[in-house]
Amino acid sequence: MKRECLTIIGTAHVSSQSVDEVKDAIYEQHPDVVAIELDQGRYIRLKKEMMGIEEDDTISVTQIIKENKVGLFLTTTLLGYFQSKVGADVDVKPGSEMVGAIEACEDLEIPIALIDREIGTTLQRALNKMGFMEKAKFVYGLIASIFGMDDDDEIDIEDLKNPDNLDDLMEMFKDEAPSVHEVLVHERDAYLAGKILQIPQDHVIAVVGAGHKPGIEKFLDNPETLPPIHELESIENKGGIPWTKIILALIPITFVVIFFLAYINGINITGNIYEFIAISMIMGFVGSILSGSKIQSAIVGGVVAPLTIIHPLLAAGWFSGLTEAKFRKVRKRDIQSLANIESFKDLWHNNIFRILLVVIGTNLGVSIATLVILPSQVFIPLFMKLFGG
Repeated sequence: MKRECLTIIGTAHVSSQSVDEVKDAIYEQHPDVVAIELDQGRYIRLKKEMMGIEEDDTISVTQIIKENKVGLFLTTTLLGYFQSKVGADVDVKPGSEMVGAIEACEDLEIPIALIDREIGTTLQRALNKMGFMEKAKFVYGLIASIFGMDDDDEIDIEDLKNPDNLDDLMEMFKDEAPSVHEVLVHERDAYLAGKILQIPQDHVIAVVGAGHKPGIEKFLDNPETLPPIHELESIENKGGIPWTKIILALIPITFVVIFFLAYINGINITGNIYEFIAISMIMGFVGSILSGSKIQSAIVGGVVAPLTIIHPLLAAGWFSGLTEAKFRKVRKRDIQSLANIESFKDLWHNNIFRILLVVIGTNLGVSIATLVILPSQVFIPLFMKLFGG
């Protein structure tokens, strides 16, 4: 790739003007190759959509929970909702400029280079770098944006391509969630620039989001600052001491220790064990049923609650959520339909929301039992008997 023969088009991903700009540039310049900000998976999905091929769009919530990717799925869903919502407001489908580029390339028989990093890798790297408070702020910010959007406000998408506006937006994003900014923006700038440099052809048009254009150009002007591509594709476990997990693990361990000490000191703990089981099961059941679950999901949540309280790596909500997923099939259209939600009633009929609500509701019920009811009704009285209080 010759730097002087490279044209970078910064687009707003939901802008009709961006679609025209991309297609016009390709037809006018007729480059050797067009690089687009897509990974292999998203490219295949767009191509099938363009060809009218309908796939089984069932999402395996069971697999998501088993592979411990609930956070990743939730983040992807929120981001997907946000982009779909903006696209619906301006009557442009997200990814339209990429479709326009693909159509122009196919018409002129120009090869396409896929230069984006796999979305799962990007989001997982972001989640691995974020601390608990940063995750909470990030999710809260997304949700606030979702429910705070005013339908009466006119969205000027082309303003998003203004470098000055982008600088302000990126700085705000950097202040609110620096780890997310590092992975979603800075790292991807480097990755996109590195992939562009690997293109063997001379004359290249690169179609990327406007927010990435300044960073890409900076890396292309200073290629020695680029990290190796393989480093940007790796997923490493977050280092450091997981204090939150340690503290949460100490709670059930403390319960077991109190039961054990009471037993070896000759205190009759049969009634306390029954009380522990009953309270746990009732709160698991109540939390699930109040969140709108099926009766079967609530029963499962209640039955497993005593075990999940003792086992720090298990959560009752996962079991009730898995059961709920058997009755509520989640499809990709459920994510797409989030953009059309106008009221809580619409949200209530979305299967993604309902399953996540059951998970959260069950876990909340069990958490209240663990942190409030069980200590006061079971373990503090046992503790007092142990030490003569």
